[in-house]
Amino acid sequence: MKTFFSKKRLSLAALGLGATLLVLGCGGVRKTAVPMATSFEKSSCARNIDTLLVMLPGAYSTPDEFEREGFVAALRNNRVAADVVLVDAHLGYYNDKSILERLSADVMTPARSQGYKNIWLVGISVGGFGGLLYAQTHPGELAGLVALAPYLGERGLSTDIANAGGVARWKGPLVDPAEAAPRTPNETQLWQWLRGYVGFTQTAAARPPLYLGYGTDDRFAFSHRLLAGALPAERVFTTEGGHDWPEWKRLWLRMLPTLPLPGCPV
Repeated sequence: MKTFFSKKRLSLAALGLGATLLVLGCGGVRKTAVPMATSFEKSSCARNIDTLLVMLPGAYSTPDEFEREGFVAALRNNRVAADVVLVDAHLGYYNDKSILERLSADVMTPARSQGYKNIWLVGISVGGFGGLLYAQTHPGELAGLVALAPYLGERGLSTDIANAGGVARWKGPLVDPAEAAPRTPNETQLWQWLRGYVGFTQTAAARPPLYLGYGTDDRFAFSHRLLAGALPAERVFTTEGGHDWPEWKRLWLRMLPTLPLPGCPV
């Protein structure tokens, strides 16, 4: 692997980082670096690649775990014509409120300048949360989004949504896709944006196709089931188990062949 890509901060509350996630960050959080460290895997099956998969790890995971757990190899095995960038987007970037800024400056902007026209975000746990926030605040930039066991905010908000009868019946206002995304998203605004996936038929320019995967015993599964209710059934994947790599790998291997990604030339 080789280095790939060699400015406004949002408040912590604005990033929607509630008490649950802050507890996760009470120890061992690494210092952030500018620019954010990335590594790159070039597809070997085609020369002119215009699709890029950006992989965001969980709170304490490192980018190399995507390789160790077979996520990158699965792309080769499925003959996907896409390059990959693994991003060291650890919890420190969420705690110091710079995650969206760094993703834009260190990953997305350079990727577009290098000719990538279709960019997907693949995020696990807090990486899934970051991917959702990025899609919300940067409409039109993503071709697709895969969220594996994403953190979706405080249980209290999810309970309110459930008590209302689910995402479709929740009275939070819809976010108009034609309007500029909020500069300071919080958990409620994120769910309002996610609510817009209910019966969503407009183009990916407003909301990218969202694929959700989670373990049925995941500690965030209550929220995952609510989000699943807003998505087409064919874009929701579950597996037995909790919140760890064995479950995420099983989900990725099942989800990958269903994603609308370009294939290698025959």
